[in-house]
Amino acid sequence: MAIIKNTVGGYGMAKEPEKRDVITRLKRVEGQIRGLQRMVEEGVPCSDILTQVSAATAAIKRVGMVILQAYMEECLSKTQKEPISKRQEALKSFQEAVSRYIDWA
Repeated sequence: MAIIKNTVGGYGMAKEPEKRDVITRLKRVEGQIRGLQRMVEEGVPCSDILTQVSAATAAIKRVGMVILQAYMEECLSKTQKEPISKRQEALKSFQEAVSRYIDWA
């Protein structure tokens, strides 16, 4: 049973499988970043480094999508029984988060 956790900024990731998935993905990205540091230190050709930067960027974007999907599901399901003003507030918060993510992605 997943428990929705309210946080200061909205909703947190409460489902353990999703949380573990995100942590695993972030650890993989962390490894990619360390690999990029090594490549720069070792003087690997720029084209190879850029290929790895692209892979790391794609991986972190995917993490963002997983978190965004979890936020959407939790935010929308949690507020279904709330008064309309609460739902509108939650939706506005969600829209702002999506906007920030899209601007970056």
